[in-house]
Amino acid sequence: MKIAFHPKLLDCLPTYNRAQFGKDIAAGITVGVLALPLAMAFAIASGCSPTAGIWTAIVAGLITSALGGSRVQIGGPTGAFIPIVYGIVAIHGYANLMGATILAGIFLLAMGLARMGQLIRFIPVTVVIGFTNGIAVVIFLAQIKDFFGLQIDSLPAEFFHRIKTLAANAHTIDLPTLGLASACFAFLLSYNWLAQRITFLRRAPGPLAVLLVGTLVSYLFDLPVQTIGSRFGGIPQELPNFGLPDLSIHDFGKLISPAITIALLGAIESLLSARVADSQIDDRHDPNQELVAQGLANIAAPLFGGFAATGAIARTSTNVKSGGRTPIAGMVHAAVLLGIVLVAAPLASYVPLATLSAIVMVVAINMGEWHQFVELRRYSYNYRIILLATFLVTVLFDLTIAVELGMVLASLFFIYRMSELTKIDRLPLSEEAQEPQFLYPDGTMRVAAWQLFGSLFFGAVNKLEELLDPREGHPEVVILDMTRLIQLDTTGLEGLENLRDKLAKRGCTLLVCGLNSQPGSLLYRSGFIDHLGDENVLTDLSEALKRAYILLPNLMGGFEEDY
Repeated sequence: MKIAFHPKLLDCLPTYNRAQFGKDIAAGITVGVLALPLAMAFAIASGCSPTAGIWTAIVAGLITSALGGSRVQIGGPTGAFIPIVYGIVAIHGYANLMGATILAGIFLLAMGLARMGQLIRFIPVTVVIGFTNGIAVVIFLAQIKDFFGLQIDSLPAEFFHRIKTLAANAHTIDLPTLGLASACFAFLLSYNWLAQRITFLRRAPGPLAVLLVGTLVSYLFDLPVQTIGSRFGGIPQELPNFGLPDLSIHDFGKLISPAITIALLGAIESLLSARVADSQIDDRHDPNQELVAQGLANIAAPLFGGFAATGAIARTSTNVKSGGRTPIAGMVHAAVLLGIVLVAAPLASYVPLATLSAIVMVVAINMGEWHQFVELRRYSYNYRIILLATFLVTVLFDLTIAVELGMVLASLFFIYRMSELTKIDRLPLSEEAQEPQFLYPDGTMRVAAWQLFGSLFFGAVNKLEELLDPREGHPEVVILDMTRLIQLDTTGLEGLENLRDKLAKRGCTLLVCGLNSQPGSLLYRSGFIDHLGDENVLTDLSEALKRAYILLPNLMGGFEEDY
């Protein structure tokens, strides 16, 4: 199979002009400034250093834009990864997180090269909404420690232990931290309202404005709160060391499961982000190329001390709204972040953790589709069960288990629904079938016709048993009208073969008519038609009745003389 490697950047360059370059520069600067506080906040919330978040945004952002399948996708660390990354760091350590990220990148790269991008769309929206809302709750809960300034050395990753730890240390609330975090939280929630009334606020993204204001207040009033400098020692004003994480071959075995989780979530979120962007710029992304880029980004980021990255919906939307229309904007965003690190890194030491926790809390609130819970009553019980089960398992246990459970439930409900839609109805025969040759002396029919509707697959094949029910009489010719049968699987084929054999033992002939392309192809390829006989395959019900008229005298020797 030919593998196509064709980044969107190559499509944009032939028609690129100075006017678009100016728009991309402006958009890249805007997104780069927005990405700075988010990268630091997401990294700290994930149990990593802010430096790791920034370099993830720089490296992954550059590769996603340069090699991706979307014109406007912005890559970097996202809130959705927080519970996953935090759990890996807590259990396996940061070095193993980088190893899991590289392994996830290999999986993503393989998915893209195998052209599996379209398969991600098979994940039902109920599962996506359930785990997205669940992740939002987990992220929100994870910020309570820094928001309230609780004196907790390490917050457990598991839900029940986390709640128990938070409750046990509730008495250690730090009032200055809580006051600053609450003010930043309220300011950010009302930012759009304030921006409509205060002109200069419109020029800065909300997270950046809150970061600057919160840092300035903390510095001027010398608030006794934790900062990036006090906890992490600041951000180095230099390039990171390049190299593989310190891992042994034995470590990779235990990292496969976390890596699969990172890869699946990264694929889902990046392709969802690309689809949202498509609707905003009237374009169509290449999902396979996007997976290739995400794979390369996740392989490269840990080499610079970073961790898991994917397409970021909020930053991508900001890029579009700021005028970005080509991958150049995303590449500028990465360059802006690099420039900030090399020029202004020492200033990051004054950023309060309370401000960053407020930013992440608002991100968690905004990423959840909470209206879906209110609208649940409008949907079926199947929809509610899948969404709520995925949500609860995500919050209480594990994202991987939640997605697996959601997919299993969705598959089972789909099978049940499809089996309900599949029908096998007895057809009332036309007047021409009421002549004496088609009747037994007691007036019952010697011919029975049934119409198959829908999909005859493993979940509905048991419905063929109705044709053998003694209460349906003892016909000598059974006609299956398949005009409305659109799909047949191998289990359905086996059911038809069993039906044919059981009818033959009764001295009954099976006729089929109205074959559509897919069922017909399978019946011919399997040899079913060879055993049945080409003469017993008719175009429609009328032709099948004519065939039955010919067969009946042979089946009931002397019939015409006796009756």
